[in-house]
Amino acid sequence: MDILYLVDRIEAILHSGQKLPLSSKVVVDEHETMDVLDQMRVVIPEEIKTARRLNQDRERITQQAEAEAARIIKQAEEQAEEMVRNHGVLQEAERRAEDTLVRADNQAEEIRAGADQYALDVLRSLDAHMKKTMDTIQRGISTLEESIRQAEQPAEES
Repeated sequence: MDILYLVDRIEAILHSGQKLPLSSKVVVDEHETMDVLDQMRVVIPEEIKTARRLNQDRERITQQAEAEAARIIKQAEEQAEEMVRNHGVLQEAERRAEDTLVRADNQAEEIRAGADQYALDVLRSLDAHMKKTMDTIQRGISTLEESIRQAEQPAEES
């Protein structure tokens, strides 16, 4: 039974009671009023127990929600810290990769320059060798031409 229903019954009993002339007093049926009051004595403790139980449930649910919220916040903070750490690691890896690429480019340029210098040196050496060979060939041609001329002159004189 609901406490509000019983309060409404008390109010109805008071309204249906006889008013005493020249006062604010009302005569009510004692038995009916006592019956409602007895019912209130039974219902009120149950309503209070229910209210206490609901209040305890509300507090327990609130505490659970606060604990869950704290856990979620802590987890989010840990994830954010991890992301910051990973971002730092990522930035360091990117910086190292860039340094490695720069060093590789520098080494490649040095190797190209060295290869170009080596090729130039080989070509110059080959050019010098070819000049010597050409000089030797020219001397050989000149010597042969001179020999041929000399061989022809005594034949002409005879």
